[in-house]
Amino acid sequence: MGAPDGNETGTGGSGRRRRRRRRRPGATTDPSPASTQAAPTGGTKSSRVAEPPVAKGVATISGAGGAAKPKTTKKRRKKKPASKTSGKQPGKASLKTAGKGPVVKEISAGGVVYRRIDDGIEVVLASRRTRRGELAWGLAKGGIEPGESHEEAAVREVHEETGLTAVIEASLGETKYFYVWGDARIRKTVHFFLMRHTGGDPADHDDEMEEVRWFPLERAMKRAAYRGERDVIIRAAELLR
Repeated sequence: MGAPDGNETGTGGSGRRRRRRRRRPGATTDPSPASTQAAPTGGTKSSRVAEPPVAKGVATISGAGGAAKPKTTKKRRKKKPASKTSGKQPGKASLKTAGKGPVVKEISAGGVVYRRIDDGIEVVLASRRTRRGELAWGLAKGGIEPGESHEEAAVREVHEETGLTAVIEASLGETKYFYVWGDARIRKTVHFFLMRHTGGDPADHDDEMEEVRWFPLERAMKRAAYRGERDVIIRAAELLR
């Protein structure tokens, strides 16, 4: 008698050999990953199929053959809330919170200096560097010294900042605004005057100014960097026309 086949078990009480059904590769009795397989007959002990350990944060899916395949899942990171002051200009967005010291009042004076030429009216503007290093065009103005009137301060500041001399013809009102300097909030009031050019040389401007230049009246309204000063030039234009 030949050697017994690998698929045969020992003889039972009837003396007949019982042939174990050969299992097809990949077949399971239950598609669930936690199912158990029944033990074969013939007195052998039942066995439970051990499932591979699943790591935390890893999900499993059943393949075509019923075997569990690991599938990693990415953890979503919580987005940080956007800053309320993002995308805003420094100084303006923090004007209410910056400057822990008391509010300081400043009073200045300046003027819209004009001259008439053959084809219209020109206004002088001076450019200076802002704290961010940008070039800004605006009207000549400065602080009032002790004992000076608003008019005297305006004439002096125009001469110092532009190198030009001028005489006052009318008041153009005032502008008010806040700005931050160090830990203080400055509340500034500037008194402006309409001034007619009488002489001087723009090349004699002080070191605070980058350049002094004459602009056509209409262009000066748009070229001035600050809205308050543009409004002042508009008021000057209404008096000159």
